[in-house]
Amino acid sequence: MHKPELLAPAGNMEKLHIAIHYGADAVYLGGRAFGLRNLADNFSAAEMAVALEYCHARGVKAYLTVNSYPHNDALGQLGQYLAEVAELPFDAYIVADPGVIELVREISPRRQLHLSTQVNTINWRSARFWQRQGISRVNLAREMTLEAIGETVSRTTMEVEVFVHGALCISYSGRCLLSSAMAGRDANQGECAHPCRWNYHLVEEQRPGEYFPVLEDDSGTFIFNSRDLCLLEQLPEIVSSGVASLKIEGRMKGINYVASVLRVYRQALDEYWADPEGYRCRPEWMEELSKLSHRGYTTGFLFGTPRNVGQEYHSAYIRSHEFVGLVEEVRDDGSAVVGVRNRISRGDELECIGPDMRSAVLHMDELHLLDPQGGTQKVDAVNPNQRLEIRPPFAVDCFDLLRREKSSAS
Repeated sequence: MHKPELLAPAGNMEKLHIAIHYGADAVYLGGRAFGLRNLADNFSAAEMAVALEYCHARGVKAYLTVNSYPHNDALGQLGQYLAEVAELPFDAYIVADPGVIELVREISPRRQLHLSTQVNTINWRSARFWQRQGISRVNLAREMTLEAIGETVSRTTMEVEVFVHGALCISYSGRCLLSSAMAGRDANQGECAHPCRWNYHLVEEQRPGEYFPVLEDDSGTFIFNSRDLCLLEQLPEIVSSGVASLKIEGRMKGINYVASVLRVYRQALDEYWADPEGYRCRPEWMEELSKLSHRGYTTGFLFGTPRNVGQEYHSAYIRSHEFVGLVEEVRDDGSAVVGVRNRISRGDELECIGPDMRSAVLHMDELHLLDPQGGTQKVDAVNPNQRLEIRPPFAVDCFDLLRREKSSAS
């Protein structure tokens, strides 16, 4: 058994830097098309080259998402795109559509191919089929149980990847048509409007203005909102199943999400691998995950069809903390420059977080606004897009984050 990689989302260059700083073994990123997250910032071909150099210099793998389902009229553009990126040293492409797979083989015949969860691989025979097509790794459907995951690993010799954390689609492994029908944006072309996250009320046609509760029975319900997946507490069982990669969802999430989730799963995976018998899931790990914007957590289908645990009946996200700044530079004298993302006021109490679950409290008794010429001036508040000089009484690194409890926000 090999230690599984920790695979993180990289929606843009900043998120890629954050993912690597907080412990990703590999990242997945997309171009400006054909990657199912067209609304993320994504990467140009030139940016991909820079990103790959940055990753490989640090021993981190990078996978390119080409997992959309293009129509006939997009195939010419797809061929041009694949030719444009063909010489870039990606460690693998993440693909779904058989036509895309065939085209990749024509243009980049030696490219490693990973099968996207969009293909809905739900059993070991499907996995073996794709292995015979030359696929080296399969990302299993989220609807699979732990037992089914283990059986699939045991009956194939290809790598198996599973999602362990992030948002869940209400459709079958992401093959959703709601966005197309309701917003004219095709989720399977990378333009999902996330209508499953909208607020809804049930109104009977003959009773306008009267809102009714939605009840659930043994046949299920049509509530849209799903809780977020969190398999941290099940990490030992998942690793023991023999999977090759633990994937975190979230190319459109912010850097606070990427940093916080990664630092938890990185430490948990390392501690379990070092001492499986003595391993315990630490309460502070779940506490850290609870500080993120999320919709309540669920184990999904890991232990069978979820009942009374998979739906979130309140549409609002849970947000106990907010991200306020990113350490952009650390100077030789111990001072640091912070790029401000949310308003910070004098007297605020901030938490500085870094890799290895590093955390320290920073009291903002004085605020030193940094001007473009490098000078500073004392102010009562700093706003987004400004830069702040701090002199913390503890060591910080570039890409460390500052956050605060929302109740203490100015």
